[in-house]
Amino acid sequence: MLPRFEGAFSLVVMDLSRIIGVRDPRGFRPLCLGRLEGGWVLASETPALDTVGASFVREIEPGEMVVIDGSGVHSSRPFADEEIDPKLCLFEFVYFARPDAELYGHNVHQARVRMGEHLADQAPVDADLVMGVPESGIPAAEGYARRSGIPFGQGLVKNRYIGRTFIAPSQEMRALGVRMKLNPLREQIAGQRLVVVDDSIVRGTTTRKMVQMLRESGAAEIHMRISSPPYRWPCFYGMDTGTRAELLAADMEVSEIRDYLGVDTLSYLGLEALVEAVGAPGAGFCTACLTGEYPVAIPAEAGKGVLEGGTTSRPEPQSLFQGSMFDLENVTIGTTEETTVAGSDPDAGVVEEPRG
Repeated sequence: MLPRFEGAFSLVVMDLSRIIGVRDPRGFRPLCLGRLEGGWVLASETPALDTVGASFVREIEPGEMVVIDGSGVHSSRPFADEEIDPKLCLFEFVYFARPDAELYGHNVHQARVRMGEHLADQAPVDADLVMGVPESGIPAAEGYARRSGIPFGQGLVKNRYIGRTFIAPSQEMRALGVRMKLNPLREQIAGQRLVVVDDSIVRGTTTRKMVQMLRESGAAEIHMRISSPPYRWPCFYGMDTGTRAELLAADMEVSEIRDYLGVDTLSYLGLEALVEAVGAPGAGFCTACLTGEYPVAIPAEAGKGVLEGGTTSRPEPQSLFQGSMFDLENVTIGTTEETTVAGSDPDAGVVEEPRG
């Protein structure tokens, strides 16, 4: 059954004596293998290995399945060779992955710093202060400041108890969440010409409200710099970014977005510069949200309702417990477990490490 699966998936399945990890043929989402004394670990991100004291061994390759049992790690390739086409989500480097993660053998934080450096080369401006939007905009702001020579400083304080506002269910909740999430440092901002660096603009709600707060705090100028290209297309490979009609850049030019946000200037990092900043030459990436080029065909009626019980004309997916997907009995799929630890002990447990 596994070769019939299409789309983005990184699965960890276990029974009493084995753990199975499998990654889709394009490797949209990461999955890695680690080593513990007396056991092995599968995790969605390398920082989870550090949490449990494991050492990184390697990434599970696109289209690879590993079976871990008492005798060790066994690798197989259940997908046809022609289906293997590595397309790691480029936004893992831009936003989704933790900054201390390693992807394609490169540190995510350093990649984000390089994005800021490239952005400074591409869109210089005279300003007094470079500030990042917490948290994922800060590394790129550091890189912009380093390359431009403009001092780097903190202009916004993030409430650590508020989550990601772009996935809030309604526009009103997203707008309210911004003021709950971010608070300006007025003494840093008043009278200053600011370069404000963020990783992306999805719906624009957070950014517009943030700009209003900076204006109210006395900012003389606001120059917005985004360390990725305009986000124009929805993601169908695991991220809920809404429909295309909800995406600010879907039908607006950069000048129109600038006016909507209320900033003095606005620049996005180009796609080639973004890929170069990642520092993984020859590696494959999914850029569907930026280019509209989807590596796996998307049915016209597809939407998040497919996963939330909404109506769809597509046939209902077969249960993983029907047809013995891995020829295992009593299979358990942990949808919240990011790190799975196994050794020769058949009672090996599960350790959870939240992602992001």
